[in-house]
Amino acid sequence: MNALLNIIRAFPRYLWSGWGAMASIFLFIALWELGYQLHGELVLPEPANTFVRLLQMLQEEQVWVEMQTTIRRALAGFAISALAGLLLGLMAGLSATASMMSRPLATILMGMPPIAWIVLAMIWFGMGDLTVVFTVVVASFPIVFIGALQGTRTLDNQYEEMAASFHASWWLKWKDVYFPHLFSFVFPAWISALGMSWKIVVMAELLSTPDGIGALLATARSHLDTAGALALVVLLVGSLLLIEYLLMEPIKREVEQWRD
Repeated sequence: MNALLNIIRAFPRYLWSGWGAMASIFLFIALWELGYQLHGELVLPEPANTFVRLLQMLQEEQVWVEMQTTIRRALAGFAISALAGLLLGLMAGLSATASMMSRPLATILMGMPPIAWIVLAMIWFGMGDLTVVFTVVVASFPIVFIGALQGTRTLDNQYEEMAASFHASWWLKWKDVYFPHLFSFVFPAWISALGMSWKIVVMAELLSTPDGIGALLATARSHLDTAGALALVVLLVGSLLLIEYLLMEPIKREVEQWRD
């Protein structure tokens, strides 16, 4: 509770630190405008037209329903992969044998193309939520698993010996030695897995479900509606940025105050 109150009190600081990210977004839009000038409306619609189209979409109730469906699936898959990857990665990292045995499996999962998992999931589970969530989990899980595994295996025994020499309690060793080290590996893995979840969920929806942002993208593709497709992409990426910078980033800054 105290950590949450500290995040709320210091929220303007997080907001101010976002100006650098905003500058990069404006640079991206400028390059987008340049691409429009070079290639024309059909290949790359004008940013202004795309954002107008996005505002029109946001006035449609159906778009909000589809967006909620996509976010629900992405967050469900991310939550499962984040928790399972963390627990199994920590367990594997505690044993050198388990670590060596699990690395090839993680590499196989990382190297398996998401489209292959989607096809298999469609055969196994049919066309629906389970196919999408399964694909998100199996694509995001190895990212978190490897992060947790590396964090556990690289823990410096000297810090543990130092804490033991001062007769530190188990809670103090966890709070000041183990947790900061593991967090520096696991949290970036969670951020990567979150981005992967957003990418995979749309691909899976486009191929396997009649609803969600992926289904709307399929409709835009069939109508050669490039502006509509880009507007949906902006909507999806915008939701990801909101979650990352308004939820994940404040938590990261709060937990890593020790770095300052």
